[in-house]
Amino acid sequence: MTQESWRKRSEIPLTAAALVFLAAYSVQVISNSESVMVEILIWVTWAAFVVDYAVNLALAPRRGRWFIRNLHELAIVMLPALRPLRLLRLITLLQVLHRVGGNALRGRLLAYVLGAAALLTYAGALAVLDAEENTPGSNLTSFGDALWWAMTTITTVGYRDHYPITVLGRFVAVGLMVGGIAVLGVVTAAVASWLVETVAEETAAEVDEAEAPLQREVARLTAQVARLTAMLENRREPAAGSDGGTEDAGGAT
Repeated sequence: MTQESWRKRSEIPLTAAALVFLAAYSVQVISNSESVMVEILIWVTWAAFVVDYAVNLALAPRRGRWFIRNLHELAIVMLPALRPLRLLRLITLLQVLHRVGGNALRGRLLAYVLGAAALLTYAGALAVLDAEENTPGSNLTSFGDALWWAMTTITTVGYRDHYPITVLGRFVAVGLMVGGIAVLGVVTAAVASWLVETVAEETAAEVDEAEAPLQREVARLTAQVARLTAMLENRREPAAGSDGGTEDAGGAT
């Protein structure tokens, strides 16, 4: 088995595991309680990612290079105790979003950006709530407040009516701000590209429309010149034949 074939076979199970983890983790954080069933689901998904990491590392053609490029996978399997870092498993869902949207580049980009922004906002709200809700003096104690904070942070607005006070919560805020800048940058680039393409198409259409009469006149003149050339050539052929007959007669005499 190759690494590529393993990825194709494991894509659906890992996507399902990421969704199960997201649901279980959401219940655990929002309810602020420890459920044995939820904890079992979380550890089962962790085990699935451990297996995937081990198989990918074993099948990688260049293991050292693959190891360096997938350090986030190592963080997922080695740091399960840091609960907000478990949200790194949702990178699997982003890989699926990257292939959604059809063959058009703009469709894939739109699906990826919108999906990544929504997932990043939700994951950031969960992570900061998990880090802050049981901390004395915290002002992020409900999922509504955490979601509002995540939306204002990812859009770089920052009303400062809610903010994290723990170290882990501030790390989550830094990640969310960096992700928000990246998402806004991609959106801005996509809109700019669309505007440039639209203006270029409209300009080309206007130029074609303005040049159409000239092109028709040039085509008419070209056809007329071709007809005149053909007429002149037809007249020269009989004249050439007459000259040849006269010369033959003169020679016979």
